[in-house]
This record gives sequence, C-alpha cells and structure tokens, in this order.
Amino acid sequence: MIGFMTILLFVFLALGLPVAVAVGIPSLLYVFFDPTFVNFVGLQRMVAGVNTYSLLAIPFFILAANLMNTGGVTTRIFDSCRIGMGRIKGGLAYVNILASVIFAGMSGAAIADAGGLGAIEIKAMRESKYDDRMTIGVTAASSLIGPIIPPSMPMVVYGVVASASIGRLFAAGVIPGALMAISMGVLVFSLRNRWNLPSEGKTTFKAKVVAFWKAIPSLFTVVIILGGIFSGWFTPTEAAAIACLYALILGLVYKDMTWESFIQTVRESLVTTVQVMIIVAAAALFSNILAREQVPQKVMLLVQRANMPGWMVILLINILLLIVGLFMETVASINLLVPVLLPIVTAIGMDPIQFGLVIILNLVIGTLTPPFGTVLFVLSGVAKVSVETVARSVLIFFIPLLVVLFMVNAFPGLSLWLPNLIFGIQ
Repeated sequence: MIGFMTILLFVFLALGLPVAVAVGIPSLLYVFFDPTFVNFVGLQRMVAGVNTYSLLAIPFFILAANLMNTGGVTTRIFDSCRIGMGRIKGGLAYVNILASVIFAGMSGAAIADAGGLGAIEIKAMRESKYDDRMTIGVTAASSLIGPIIPPSMPMVVYGVVASASIGRLFAAGVIPGALMAISMGVLVFSLRNRWNLPSEGKTTFKAKVVAFWKAIPSLFTVVIILGGIFSGWFTPTEAAAIACLYALILGLVYKDMTWESFIQTVRESLVTTVQVMIIVAAAALFSNILAREQVPQKVMLLVQRANMPGWMVILLINILLLIVGLFMETVASINLLVPVLLPIVTAIGMDPIQFGLVIILNLVIGTLTPPFGTVLFVLSGVAKVSVETVARSVLIFFIPLLVVLFMVNAFPGLSLWLPNLIFGIQ
C-alpha cells in the first residue's frame, strides 16, 4: 500500500496538482482502505500536525514580510545600500546581495524577498543598464539567503518535525548565509568586466548619512528579532509577532501604508498562511503513515546492509534532496523526508542541526529549478520575462550555491560553532 501511495504522489505532482492535494489524496486513500486505521485518527493526525505553538511563527513572519514590503521598509533598506556603495563597478549587484541579507534578517522567506525587494532591485538595475542576465540572476540567487539567515520559515518547520531547537537552527544559519552572500559577491566581481557592469554616480558623504539615517528604524528590525531570540528575551514565535507590530508601526510612521494596502496585505498573508498550513497538515498525515509502515526503519536497514561509508550516504542524500527540490515545495519536502532521513544521518554522526541546514539549503536551491521552482515563477512575473529566461539567467549562480552546500556538508563547524557559542554544547 505504501508503494502505491508513493507512486500516486509522484503521478499527481507530474500532473501539476497542488502539493497539498498530491500529498493529501494518497494519504486519505490509505486511511480509507486500511481497516486497521480508524478514520477519525487520520483527521486527528492532520490537526495535530498544525496544532503546534512553534508553527504560529509562520503566519506572523509571512505577515511581517508583507507589511515591510507594503510599508516602505524594503525601499529604505535598498536605497540606503545603494547610496552607500558609491561608484563601485557593478555596485547595484552587490547592493542586491546586501539588501537581501538585511531583508533575510526580517522575513525568512525567499518568495517575500523575490516578490517584494526583487521588484525594487530589478527596476533599479534595469534603469542603470545592467545586463539582464545579471539583474535577474543575482536577484533570484540572493533571495535564497532569506530561508538560511534567521529568522527562517523552513527552519521553524524543520525544528517542529525534527524536535530540534529552533533557536539553535537560527544561529546555525548565520555563517552559511554569510558565505552565500560572500560567494555571490565573488562571482559578481569576476563577471564585472566580462558583462561590462556599470557603476553608480558619485554620492556625497552627506547623502550617505541621510540615507542611512532614514533606514535606521528599518534596520533596527533585525536587531529586535535576532537580538531578542539569541538573548533569550523572547521565543521565535514571539519575535515574529513583535516583528509584525514593529513593521506596522514603521508603515504608519513612514506614511507609505494606506488602509486599503493594509487590508490587501493581510488578505495576501492569510492566503499564503492557509496554503502552507494545508500542506503541513497533509504532510503530517503522510509522515504518520510512513512511521506506521516503519519506512524509516526499513530504509535504515537497507543502508546498513549496503555497508556504504558515511560520506557516500551523505552524498546520496544530497542528490536525493536536490532531485526532490525540483518537484516539491520546501515545507512539504521537509515534513515528508525528515522522519525518514534524520535517523540515517544521526546514525552516521551528523548533528541534527547541521542536517537541518543541509536539507533546507538543498530544497531552497530547488526553488530556482524548473519545472516547479516557485522563485522562478515569482521573478518571471516581477521581471515580466518567461520562466525559461529566469532559469537561464540563474544558471551561473548555481556555482556559489553549490560551493556553499558542499562546505556546509563537509565542515560541521560552519553550522554548529555559533549555536554552541550562544546556547552551549549539547
């Protein structure tokens, strides 16, 4: 029965059905046809999958990101970075990356970065006559920093599924996220002459100070969220709620938010939240069925019988995750794969926190790949080009992303040093 479920899942995905439907229907069919599985228990498992305090952070972070985009926060961050870069050749490409790093410390989602900040970045780079390959490519790639640098929506989901500390996961993403930004900057530097990247006009010291001063309230959002979490003043869920309140206050202070835009922002956030939670509920039932059928134990037994070295197991898992990322949404993939793969990687000595970074980085790379890359579709709409054009523009930026992925796999200290420093060694 479990084999039929898996086949049906991939058939539905290939047909282009929504992920929640593709995961939910096979799970409900299993419940219906298995006489030993009481129907109401299946519904209980779905409800229990979303009835978790930590998951409350997801709607709050979604709303906070949308409020920042609507209330002028992202515009001021980008303008401050842009004026500060001066006349550096290819300066707007570096600004694109830096602004994504800052916004990542507020939103925790690649789509929020690509859809909100990305629209500002693409418009500015096109006005400055940047090569469209660089404009679209760096905007798409830098948006992936959002789920890696804390706070991160996928990390919240992983923490719930893997019963791991969300605070430690947030701390673990800081160094890999910084490495992603640095490696993208190195790539931009190497392409600056080949693609004839322009430079910005000269700005005065006074203009830089004024731009930075205007952006200080926006930049303080990062201090509130990360400072509060790492200092222990409040939980990630509480930090998300505070971020919403602060973003709303900034929107009113900046006077960029109207009542109509606020209502529209709340409506869009509700729709996105419902979509994510339906996926989580369906995946929770699917994961419970996998556990009921002892799939993790059977996979573990196969790995042990294969007698493969640890590095080969990790390599195969990374390949599997990259392939899954081509077809499935990140949240659903985490819910389905973590219960199966986590026992395997812990058995060969990989820390669950490090594995959290590995699985999230693999899966967010999948958001840049056809046929179901969500970031591709978002940027296609923002940049008003075809999905194929976005995919071609992103190709060269896979180099720094894969380099960082290798480093996170090979060097545990990149993920574990900061969590151990802040929270102590487990």
